[in-house]
Amino acid sequence: MLLQKTLLSFFFFSLLLLVQSKHNHEVEEEEEVVTRSMFPDDFIFGVATSAYQIEGAYLEDGKSLNNWDVFTHHPGNTGRGENGDIADDHYHRYMEDIDKLEYLGVNAYRLSISWTRILPRGRFGEINPSGLMFYNNIIDNLLLKGIEPFVTIHHFDLPQELEDRYGGWLSPHMQEEYVYFAKLCFEKFGDRVKNWMTINEPNVFTQFAYMRGTFPPRRCSLPFGNCSAGNSDVEPLIAAHNMLIAHAKAVKLYRNHFQPKQGGIVGLTANAFHYEPYTNDEFSYQAVERSYAFNVDWIFDPLIYGNYPALMRKYLGKDLPKFSKEEVELLKGSIDFIGINHYSTFYALDCFNSNDCTSTENRAIGGYTGRAIARNGIPIGDEMGVFGFRIVPYGMEKLLNRLSLRYPNTSIYITENGYCPPNYQEGTELLQDFTRIKFHQTYLASMSKAMRKGAKVKGYFVWSFMDNFEWIQGYNITFGLYYVDRNTMKRTPRLSAKWFKDFIANGEKSSTISTF
Repeated sequence: MLLQKTLLSFFFFSLLLLVQSKHNHEVEEEEEVVTRSMFPDDFIFGVATSAYQIEGAYLEDGKSLNNWDVFTHHPGNTGRGENGDIADDHYHRYMEDIDKLEYLGVNAYRLSISWTRILPRGRFGEINPSGLMFYNNIIDNLLLKGIEPFVTIHHFDLPQELEDRYGGWLSPHMQEEYVYFAKLCFEKFGDRVKNWMTINEPNVFTQFAYMRGTFPPRRCSLPFGNCSAGNSDVEPLIAAHNMLIAHAKAVKLYRNHFQPKQGGIVGLTANAFHYEPYTNDEFSYQAVERSYAFNVDWIFDPLIYGNYPALMRKYLGKDLPKFSKEEVELLKGSIDFIGINHYSTFYALDCFNSNDCTSTENRAIGGYTGRAIARNGIPIGDEMGVFGFRIVPYGMEKLLNRLSLRYPNTSIYITENGYCPPNYQEGTELLQDFTRIKFHQTYLASMSKAMRKGAKVKGYFVWSFMDNFEWIQGYNITFGLYYVDRNTMKRTPRLSAKWFKDFIANGEKSSTISTF
């Protein structure tokens, strides 16, 4: 009798698991159905790039060397020794590219301004008229096509002269250099550009440049990296501190002198992963909070509340730079919207109370947290081409829910979200990119769920418009809706480009993989 009861219980338990599995599968399939009509009429759908990654023409028409020009010409600094000297040759092909943007049907395009193309020597030289003409032509032709420019003022590249003079963002002098650059952008382009992002991913740039030493100016210290100079514990904090204050000063300038007439808005973009607890205990949930604090809140708390998050102040103490009273007032509320670059989700590791953080590979700045991509041998999601990135659509919803709770009155733009395949291969077989389509379907569906719960998301930008120079990984990583032949520079739309075009154009119709 006991055996019969046990078998019966096992049967019902198995049946329950089967039903639950079927339910989860149905939910997953349902979430993949996403239509344009699920979003407001004025919602922004765009694609994104940055200047160094696509423009090329690195010493043409008065442009000078930037930090990436110098860095990529040193052997061993990038994958396969590649650089952005030519990149996608967008400098000479921008009209062709704008036609392709029109084909996609996007209503916005995120681009960045090359600092050295319009100010070759920063404040120490003349304005370059050829550089101004280049961006004026792009902006004017985008608007003629009904495409709104979303302009990032600083996206990783800065004049090498400022690196040599000041040591880059480690110096407070860079604050005024940046404001001078931003002012010129507002003056020359602000009559037509209504959406500005001051700085792209200060949390990423400072960690790679000053903690791990894999970005210029290659500063770090053991155990995070073996550089000729640097301090991985404090220099990322100093550099980010200067970037945040530079942002706030530029926003004050814009609001006082340009916004009343030009009527634009200003935000800042940061990278934001979502974090899940590695184990079901209090320590793991605390690790999640520290992971967010030391990666996302680190950037946005000062711009909204005027100070670094309490957890950073608690754990870093004197190592964390302090804002003066004047800077607190300058920073507080110095953002009209939050820009989020979201790609993946990680398990948060607690490095205080466990032995899970044996490697520095995934250790974060301070906070004694790390990250993992698998638990009990099971990956958190399917693999992508960037090391550690996994496909985890639900992370988008959870991230947006958290941001909405922490910053309840602030609009959000997803300024980058995209997929790159593992095991890079050359050739036309990459044009049938079904996985990329499914990636965007599921992430858009997840974003929509967060919006229905109150997240104030105003736009979504695919990274990227076309394959480009992906920093230290060179051209080995392909995020593009358009495939770019490295020999001919020919742009060919992938299936995902056709899907995105169809998605934008077909209000109620579900643009699924089977459409093609």
